[in-house]
Amino acid sequence: MASDLLSTQIEFLKGVGPQRAELLKKELAIHTFLDLLLHYPFRYVDRTRFYKVSEIRTEMPYVQLKGQIVAHSIVGLKRARRLVATFRDSTGTIELVWFQGIKWVAEKLAMGGEFIVFGKPAVFNGKFNIPHPELDIATDENTIRASALQPVYPTTEKLKSKGIDSKAISRMVRIVVSQMERKIPETLSLAVLEENHLLSKEHALRLIHFPSDPDSLRKAQFRVKFEELFFIQLRLIKVKKVRAQALKGILFSKVGDNFNRFFTDHLPFPLTDAQKRVIKEIRIDTGSGRQMNRLLQGDVGSGKTIVALMSMLLALDNGCQSCLMAPTEILANQHYQSLSEMLKPMGIPIALLTGSTRAAQRRTLLAGVASGEIPFLVGTHALIEDSVQFSNLGLTVIDEQHRFGVDQRARLWSKGKQLPHVLVMTATPIPRTLAMTLYGDLDVSVIDQLPPGRKPVKTIHRYDSARIEVFAFMKQQIAMGRQIYVVYPLIRESEKMDYKDLMDGYESIVRAFPQPEYQVSIVHGQMKNTDRDFEMQRFLNRQTQIMVATTVIEVGVNVPNASVMIIESAERFGLSQLHQLRGRVGRGADQSYCILMTSYELSNETRTRVETMVRTNDGFEIAEVDLRLRGPGDIEGTQQSGVVDLRLADLSKDAAILQKAREVAIKLLDSDPDLVSPVNYPIAARLRESEASRNFYSRVS
Repeated sequence: MASDLLSTQIEFLKGVGPQRAELLKKELAIHTFLDLLLHYPFRYVDRTRFYKVSEIRTEMPYVQLKGQIVAHSIVGLKRARRLVATFRDSTGTIELVWFQGIKWVAEKLAMGGEFIVFGKPAVFNGKFNIPHPELDIATDENTIRASALQPVYPTTEKLKSKGIDSKAISRMVRIVVSQMERKIPETLSLAVLEENHLLSKEHALRLIHFPSDPDSLRKAQFRVKFEELFFIQLRLIKVKKVRAQALKGILFSKVGDNFNRFFTDHLPFPLTDAQKRVIKEIRIDTGSGRQMNRLLQGDVGSGKTIVALMSMLLALDNGCQSCLMAPTEILANQHYQSLSEMLKPMGIPIALLTGSTRAAQRRTLLAGVASGEIPFLVGTHALIEDSVQFSNLGLTVIDEQHRFGVDQRARLWSKGKQLPHVLVMTATPIPRTLAMTLYGDLDVSVIDQLPPGRKPVKTIHRYDSARIEVFAFMKQQIAMGRQIYVVYPLIRESEKMDYKDLMDGYESIVRAFPQPEYQVSIVHGQMKNTDRDFEMQRFLNRQTQIMVATTVIEVGVNVPNASVMIIESAERFGLSQLHQLRGRVGRGADQSYCILMTSYELSNETRTRVETMVRTNDGFEIAEVDLRLRGPGDIEGTQQSGVVDLRLADLSKDAAILQKAREVAIKLLDSDPDLVSPVNYPIAARLRESEASRNFYSRVS
């Protein structure tokens, strides 16, 4: 446990008091001395060198000087009033200028002696000056402090207005650091520290706030990042080991007639090597006698549904039922239709349960599921209702699982008499570092090949000014018998504006593509479900050539004849969403295209997104770029994972540290699974502390 010093409330720190403490709590969640120590600098200003006046150049971000003030005076009136001082060292002179805090600075200058000056050089009337430099009397202590990397702390405008800027936070931290000798409990074992050349916790905390040089800062940051990632991995791997030992799964002892008949006679296309590899991994899991918990990643169109179906057939061959839960009715319907089509020649019953299922039909369906007559059930959240009872549930497949809460998944998990096997699927590629951190307790399979005959979608960027050229291309594609999506953004905060954008776009397309030669569908979130389904069906049946839509078509529409995806205002979409939308085309054998329409003025981040989409179709590369741009806290599914608790480690940059931390955690648990060895006491104590503050084990899949 943390020492008494670390648990001390922040109002008892010298110079803070009740009012400032209240602000620190509200603005930065700093309640205790420990919270303050864990409020790390976000950058450092290099003050390890003193420059001479003669060395100053315009391109220098900052300079630090040591010398004398030889003259100073207040000039100008009212708003033009300023304090001007002449600073001199052995190589020349430069003017220092202050427009605020004039009285305080003048009093300091009057003391005379040698000064340390730090600031950003500027040019005025052809001469260098330094506006508003930091100024300190050159005592021995100040000179030592100045000759280092200076921390810059996150703060807020509200705190700054009350005098709590980065320098003030630094002074507070310095007081705590000066008191903490031998009061910071170590959280790693001596063996882990020595084997991995890590600093002690206390030394790392001291150096991360007040590093003496870049090398000491690097070592301190490595220690802190390692610890953050190590305990996340330790918890996840511990969960995985507990499951493997304690949670017995239903034994799928054979590959039977249904699986073999489908594989031999009814596969719609040959399996890719990646699909075969994943099916083999699932076969080994389900035949091991332990419960399978496997995450299946695969890009849009990579063939995850076939893998799910073959896993369900494996369950059926072993006397078990399966269910597949999808986040929306559209997606559940799509799964039901594609699975029904593939199962039809084999005469295997399959049912669909959603919120729209009529009462009479629901009663019949539930009776069939309860008796075991219906082996396969596809549905939405309706599957977790108490009225849904299985005869012998052996496999649960969860599609796009990040859209379901923990409780929903747990309720589905508890439907079987024994623990069913769990296959979690996602078409949102997850960067390796994020997968290891979010799903480190699951086994991960990846389908990294597209089925044969698929051509990569060509992605093109066009500015709004090229609309006539884009319309001509659309007409050319329609003449070849192709169909086209035109998608507008939908952002909840501005639904009215989005709706207007959609309707304006629809009207301009209807003018450019007049009836009866062209037919245009429109789909958006404000339509009734029946009207939306009607329009989608018209497009699917090729009764319309163009579908104008919002992102409601991101999932759930599979139209192999659609070969062009035009994304309007592409700058308003995230990378993963752009990639998902692009996945709606390229499902047939024809060459498909994705056209990103944007305004001419783009931010650097938006330009990176667009250039990434044009350059690559690789969902995992796109996910890595998305992680770098947005950070893990903004990626779907991370909010409930504990990843956003990282204070210093960055999953987009610290993959090597994460891999190292995971390896150390695995090695430790292999040698001491319950962490009962006396040498591992610090690790066990820290793990208990973190588990008490967050019930990490509540994640069930």
